[in-house]
This record gives sequence, structure tokens and C-alpha cells, in this order.
Amino acid sequence: MAATTIPGRQVDIRLWTRPDSVEPEAMRQLQNIAALPWTYKHVAVMPDVHYGKGATVGSVIAMRDAVSPAAVGVDIGCGMTAVRTSLRAEDLPDHLGRLRSTVERAVPVGFARHKATAFTERDAGDWDAFWRRFEDLTPAVKAHAGKALHQMGTLGGGNHFIEICLDTDDRVWVMLHSGSRGIGNLLAQHHIEVARRLAHNRSLPDPDLAVFLANTPQMAAYRHDLYWAQDYARRNRKVMLRLVCDVLRSQFPGVMFEEPINCHHNYVAEEIHFGEDVLVTRKGAIRAGRGDLGIIPGSMGTGSYIVRGLGNPESFESASHGAGRRMSRNKARKRFTEADLAAQTAGVECRKDSGVVDEIPGAYKDVDEVVREQGDLVEIVAKLKQVVCVKG
Repeated sequence: MAATTIPGRQVDIRLWTRPDSVEPEAMRQLQNIAALPWTYKHVAVMPDVHYGKGATVGSVIAMRDAVSPAAVGVDIGCGMTAVRTSLRAEDLPDHLGRLRSTVERAVPVGFARHKATAFTERDAGDWDAFWRRFEDLTPAVKAHAGKALHQMGTLGGGNHFIEICLDTDDRVWVMLHSGSRGIGNLLAQHHIEVARRLAHNRSLPDPDLAVFLANTPQMAAYRHDLYWAQDYARRNRKVMLRLVCDVLRSQFPGVMFEEPINCHHNYVAEEIHFGEDVLVTRKGAIRAGRGDLGIIPGSMGTGSYIVRGLGNPESFESASHGAGRRMSRNKARKRFTEADLAAQTAGVECRKDSGVVDEIPGAYKDVDEVVREQGDLVEIVAKLKQVVCVKG
């Protein structure tokens, strides 16, 4: 669909969804973002848009000479990875409980972490150089080096997941969703508080949108820590993917894996748009430059899409990061029961207890509709349906 443009106070807001589908709280956030003097050209709003802490989830914010750490969020570098395997549906066992439990033993979930470091040169190179850069991070996180080491290769909780999926040709895929874990959260919170205290942010319509300005020590410190955390998140997904693939190798000798797809959806990138150098914050959005492969997941019972970007300049070459929530976690817990969860995840080997009721498919938008609404941003490469879902 073509974007709908509504006027903002500084720049316009362009939505790849119906304006009346955006909750009032999210629309107020978007208006506040559009009112910032550093926001460039317009705010691009994806069809999975919903209210978020700091800034609206499903928004793409380009700024000149500024960046808002709260707009990036506390899960710096959160994103997805997926890989198609040589396995087919008929290769999987009839009962998938053992496969799920084996994956859960291989990859710590929730607050759990590895007892020993899990990363190897098979996952990514230059580990020594990467960890040496930890010493250059803000002193506020120095006491958490051990935690960062042992959380590398762990899932976390919330909407993070590991899935075994089937595409429409019955090929088996591995897909997972996670970010920079506790260390990214600590770095983000530190810099958000620093930004709030800066004099130029005191009159903002929303203190959560405090920014760092170019050519300042605060901006330099944030960008240094931000890029390290984004690298941590990318490596974290690589380690987890290798651990899950090792599980499949142990159970299906001879299995082969294609080149993985890996994309951030909470991050900052230095890019050129409309002929100008800008800092692009994708808060719940993926890069969708022409030819870029990306992942748009649905909920734990509905399926996901592999897509290829069309390079639409009006979206700052972006697309949605998922289905997007249509109700808060608290509202979902009050509305749905374990029986509802079991019914909505029928046929999926996954947790069906009260601890994940807030992740029930009914709390999310229809991912098929979300993908249809961005037909000028991406083209569909494959549609997947999970048969195993691991949650923290």
C-alpha cells in the first residue's frame, strides 16, 4: 500500500497502515518525534506500529547530527537470524518434545546463562579483539564483564524465541530472535540517563526523547558503546544459531545449512538518504534496501516471513520487524488464559503455561495483514510456520 501522510509539527509522519489503527498513545509519541528539531525529512511508520518505551515500536527515525538513545531502546541490536536446512518435514519425528528439550538444554533461556563460555571461532572471528573493546566501554558496566561473557549465546525472555519452522515446500528452517542481553540493557540505561541531564534536552515534549548531539563527548561515548552492543547482539545470535544447528547435527547426521540471514531491528546505522548523511534509528524495523534479505516474524502460533527489500526511499529503505503487539502484556495476561494459549498454539511444540500467556498469538496483530500492507517495501521470499517454539 502507499503510505498515508499526516502532518507533524516539524516534519510529516508517513504510515504504512491506516492512521485509525494506531493507538492514541503511539500517535502522541510519533507527533513528539516529528516535533524534534533534529528529525530529518519525515518519520516512517511501519504497519506493526505500537506504543513503546522511549519511542514508538515500528518507527524509523532519521536525524541529522543527533541520536536519541531511548528511541533505540534498551535491547540494543535486538534482531533475528534464520537459516534453511537440508531437512524436510518428513525427516522430523512425530513427537517434537525431545527436540525442544534438547534445544532448551543447549541454549540457556530466561535468566539462565552458560556455566562456561560458549563462543568459538566457528561463530565469529576476532573474539579477543572484541572482548578487549569491553575495557573501553563506560565504567558503569565494568563490574559486569563476567555476566556479559556467560550470557553470550543465551536467549533471554519476553518475546525472544528459538523456532524450528517449515516453509511451504516443507523445508525445515531454524529461526531465532534475541539481542544484546543484560550488557546492552545496562549500556542503554546509562546513556539514556546521561542524555536526560543535558541542558539542550530540558524543554523537550517528552524527556524520553533526549538526544546526544554530534561533535560532543557524550555522543562519541554513546556511539562507541552502541556499536559494541550491536556487535554483541549479532555475535550472540550467531552463537545460538550454531548451538541449535549442533543439536540438529547430533540428531540428523549429514544435515546441511545454507547461508544464514541475520538482521538487527533495534539499532542505529550511518546511512545516506535523499542525498544527506543521517543517523537512522530503526526501532522495531529492519533495513530493506534493494535486495536485502530480512525476517518478519509473527507470534508463537502463526508463522513468519522471509522477505527481500525493495529499497523504497520513502521508508528510509526499511520494513516492519514483525507482527507487532495489539495489546500490552498486562492486558494480555488479564484477557487470556492457559486454555486460550493452548488452543491458539495447537500443533506447535511449545510452552503453554501461564508464564508465556502474554506472548499468546491473540496479543499480536495479524502478520499476514502486516506483510500485505508493506507490499511496496518488501517482496515475499518464503512463508514459514513454526512446529517447535522455545521461549524464555
